[in-house]
Amino acid sequence: MKIIPHVIDGRHSEGDGTGRADVFNPATGSVAAQVVLGVQSDLETAIAAARRAFPAWAETPPLTRARILFRARDLIEARMGELAAVITAEHGKVLSDAQGEVTRGLEVVEFATAAPELLKGEFTEQVSRGIDAHTMRQPLGVVAGITPFNFPVMVPLWMAPMALATGNCFILKPSERDPSAAVILADIFKEAGLPDGVFQVVQGDKDMVNAILAHPDIEAVSFVGSTPIARHVYSTGTAAGKRVQALGGAKNHAVIMPDCDLDKAVDALVGAAYGSAGERCMAISVAVAVGPVADALVSKLAERARTLKIGPGTDNSNEMGPLITGQHLARVRALVDAGVEQGATLVVDGRDHVVAGHEKGFFIGGSLFDHVTTDMTIYREEIFGPVLCVVRVPDFDSALTLINESPYGNGTAIFTRDGDTARAFTHGVQVGMIGVNVPIPVPMAFHSFGGWKDSLFGDHHMHGPEGVRFFTRMKAVTSRWPTGTRSGAEFAMPTHG
Repeated sequence: MKIIPHVIDGRHSEGDGTGRADVFNPATGSVAAQVVLGVQSDLETAIAAARRAFPAWAETPPLTRARILFRARDLIEARMGELAAVITAEHGKVLSDAQGEVTRGLEVVEFATAAPELLKGEFTEQVSRGIDAHTMRQPLGVVAGITPFNFPVMVPLWMAPMALATGNCFILKPSERDPSAAVILADIFKEAGLPDGVFQVVQGDKDMVNAILAHPDIEAVSFVGSTPIARHVYSTGTAAGKRVQALGGAKNHAVIMPDCDLDKAVDALVGAAYGSAGERCMAISVAVAVGPVADALVSKLAERARTLKIGPGTDNSNEMGPLITGQHLARVRALVDAGVEQGATLVVDGRDHVVAGHEKGFFIGGSLFDHVTTDMTIYREEIFGPVLCVVRVPDFDSALTLINESPYGNGTAIFTRDGDTARAFTHGVQVGMIGVNVPIPVPMAFHSFGGWKDSLFGDHHMHGPEGVRFFTRMKAVTSRWPTGTRSGAEFAMPTHG
C-alpha cells in the first residue's frame, strides 16, 4: 500500500505517529493509498526546522526570493499534467478542471514573484523640520496553512507563495482526503532552491489542526473550509494570540433577470452548479428567477441537467466526476431527500445515478429543485454537491433582499442586459465577490479573494494585496539626525509645529 508522507526539513518522513487514514479513488470507491497522521512531535520537528530557517530566509533579499518563486513557477507549469492527474485520482474532478485549478494557483505564484515591488514601503521627507518618516513591512515568522479537499493545489498556492515572498516560513496541513499534491508542491519548491525548513508539509486530521492552532510558535494561520470549522479556527487561533484568516462556506445566488440572454445564463448556471460536482465554495447553488423568466429557466436547466456527461475524471469528455467520499455522497443524497420531504419540486433527480463499470464509485447525478423556499434545509445549508435550487421572486428588490438576508456572503452573480440593474445590484448586495454575467467571479491573483458575513472570519482576504498585508507586520520609522538640531529634552507631545 502506498504511504503518503510528511515533508519536514526538506525530507520525506513517515514521522512518529502510527495512525493512517485511507485515501480513496472516488471513481472506483477503492482505497488507493494511506496518508500518515501526524502527532505533536511531528509538528514540533517541523516548527523547529522552520525556526532555524527563518532568520536567514527573512534576511534573504526579496529579489532572491522572487527568483526562487520564478523557478518554482516554471517547475509547476512543467509538472501540470502530473499535478492534475493526482488531483483527479484523489479528488475525482475532471482532468480539464484539475488543470484549470493548477493554472489558477500558478497565477498567485506569478503575482508573488513581484515581491520586491509588493514589499516597498512609503517615505515622506521633512514631516517636521529635519525629520523624515518611512514604513516597512517585515515577515511574521513561522506561519501555517490549513487547506480543504476541493482544491488540493490551488488553495495551498493561494497561501504559500504570499507567505514565502514576504519572508515567512510556511507549514502546510493539507486535507487528509487528497494529500499527495502537497508533497509534490514541497518537492517542487525544494528543487526551485527553497532552503530546507521554509516550506513543509505536515499531514494529519483535526487533531493536527488543533495542535497548529494551539502552538505558541506559529504566528498566523490561513484556513479555507466549512463555516463551522472556520469559526472554530478563527476563535481558537485568535484566542491563542495568532493572526487568523478563516474562509468559510457559502450559499451563492445567481439572479436571473427577465431581460437576460437566457441561453447564456443557462450555460453559466449549469457549469457553475454542476462543475466539479458542486464541490466549490464559489459554486452557484441557488438560481433566483425574477418574474416571468422562471418557467423557461427551469425548463432549459432541466434539459441540461438530465444530459450531463458523468463519469471518471480521467475521461475529459465527461463534464462531472464523482464526489470525494462515500460519506459525502450519502450526505448529499440525504439533503436531496430532505428537499423532497419539505415540499420542493424535484424536477431532476440525480440520487440514483450509476456509471457503468464504476458502480462502486462515489457518483451522483445532477439534481434540480424548483419552488424552493427559504425555510427549507436545501436552501439554508451548503450542500457542496451537484444540486441547484430555483427560488422564484416577483421583482429585483425581492431578489436583492433574499440574498442580503442570507447568513453567507461569499459570491453572487446577476444576469441582465441592463446597466442600471447591474449597478444597483453590485452597489447594494452584501456579498464579497460579485459577477455581472459571470457565474463564478473568483478574482485574479492580483486582486484578493474573500467573502462577507459567515463566509469569512478575520480582517484580511486572501492573496493579492491583502495577502501581503496578512503575512507581514508594518513598522513606521520617524528619524532625525543630530546635525542642525537644537539640544535639550522635549517633554511635550511631538507635533508638526
